[in-house]
Amino acid sequence: MNLPGAQPTRQHHAGDAPTGRSLDPHRQRYAQRAAGMRASEVRALFAVASRPEVVSLAGGMPNLAALPLDALAEDVARLVAAEGQTVLQYGSAQGLPALREQICEVMSLEGISAHPDDVVVTVGSQMALDMVTRVFCDPGDVVLAEAPSYVGALSTFSAYQAEVVHVGMDDEGLVPEALRQVLGALSAQGRRVKFLYTIPNFHNPAGVTLAERRRAEVLEICARHDVLVVEDNPYGLLGFGDQTHPALRSTEPDNVVYLGSFSKTFASGLRVGWALAPHAVREKLVLAAESATLCPPAFTQAVVSRFLARHDWRGQVKQFRAAYRERRDAMVSALEQHLPAGCRWTRPDGGFYVWLTVPEGVDTRAMLPRAVTERVAYVPGAAFYADGLGSRQMRLSYCYPTPERIQEGVRRLAAVLEGELDVLRTFGGRGSPGRHPGLAGPHSPSPDTA
Repeated sequence: MNLPGAQPTRQHHAGDAPTGRSLDPHRQRYAQRAAGMRASEVRALFAVASRPEVVSLAGGMPNLAALPLDALAEDVARLVAAEGQTVLQYGSAQGLPALREQICEVMSLEGISAHPDDVVVTVGSQMALDMVTRVFCDPGDVVLAEAPSYVGALSTFSAYQAEVVHVGMDDEGLVPEALRQVLGALSAQGRRVKFLYTIPNFHNPAGVTLAERRRAEVLEICARHDVLVVEDNPYGLLGFGDQTHPALRSTEPDNVVYLGSFSKTFASGLRVGWALAPHAVREKLVLAAESATLCPPAFTQAVVSRFLARHDWRGQVKQFRAAYRERRDAMVSALEQHLPAGCRWTRPDGGFYVWLTVPEGVDTRAMLPRAVTERVAYVPGAAFYADGLGSRQMRLSYCYPTPERIQEGVRRLAAVLEGELDVLRTFGGRGSPGRHPGLAGPHSPSPDTA
C-alpha cells in the first residue's frame, strides 16, 4: 500500500528459508503466527543495561523509592493472616469486585464515569492489549497506530498477524488530518480497519500529549469510519502540571476500550492492570481472560485494593509526579547542555520518556554497541515502528536513574554522538544544522519526513 503519512508492515512467513541451518528442530511445526513473535529490543537491552557501570536511559522502570515499603510489608502480612484462605485461592476471571469499584474511582479523576461490571482486571495492561487484539483481529486485519508506537503493542499486533499502518504525529500528538487521509485511502482500497491504538497522554515513546482540541476530532473521525478506539493510558495521572487530561473514554464510552495500569502509579511488579470496555465487548474480554489465565492472581489484586483503601494513594501519585518532573528537568537540561547541533527532542509534560532525533547520517541502532561500550544505553527508534523506520531516533527514559546519573548518561551519549559525527565529517555524509526541541516533522518522528 502507498498511504499518505503511513507505511505498511513487512510480511514474514513461518516457512521462510533460514539464512543458515536451523538450530530449532521444531521450526516447521510452528503456526504461521509464530513468525510474528520477535524479541523486544527493550528486553534484549536489560542484561547489559542492568550492569551497575552502565547508565541506562533505556528501560521504563518506575522509581519505587517513594513507596512506604515498611507499611506495605505490614499490610501484606496482615492480609495473608486475615484473608489468606481467600486471596491465595482462585478468583474471578473478571477480577475482585472491590478492586473494580476502586478502579472506577481512579478513572473518575480523568472524567470517566463507569460501572464496575464493565471493568476486567488483567495481569498488567499488556494482557488487556493482547486480549483486545485476540478478540478483534484476524490475520491480515488492519490496525492503526501512531508513528512511532509502543513496542509492546507492535509485538502483540505482529503476533496476531495484524497489519499495522502508522499515522503521523507532531508535537501535539496524533494528527487528525493524517488519520483522515489514511482511513480514506484504506476505505478506497476496500480495507477495513479494526481499531486505532493510541496513547494520548505522555506518549510512549514520543513523550507528547494529544492536544485536547484534537481529541473530539479524532473520535469523530473514527466514529464516521466505524473504527474502534483502543486508548492505552498508563501515564495519565503522571502529568507534571496541575491539570489531568480528560480521557477519550470520558466523552465516547460506546466506541472506546480504555486500558489502565497500576504499574506506573503503584508497583509494576504486582502486574495489575485493567480494561474498561463497552458491555458487549466486556463479555468477550472475560472469555479471553478465562482462556489465557483462568483468572488473574487474586493475591496481587488484594494487595493493590488494600493499598488504595488504607493509604493516601493520591498523595503517593503526587510524590511520583514530583520525582519524575525533577528527572525530566535533569534530562532536558543535560540535552541542552551536551548534545551536538542537529539534535532535536521532545519536552514531555508528564510520563517517562523523551524522543530524540539525531543528525542525518547517524543510525541509532548501529551506534548502540558503541554507546554501551561507553557505558550508556538507550532504545533505538526502529523498535517503535512496524516497518523498520526510525533509524535517526531513540527513546530516552528518565524515570529510573537519579538526576545525577541522568546528567552523566547524557554526557556519555553526547560524546558517542560527537564521535559518530566526526566519522561522518571525515568519510562523507551531511549533518542537519540547528538544534531545537521537537519531533522530526509533520508526520514524524520518522526519518523519511525529517
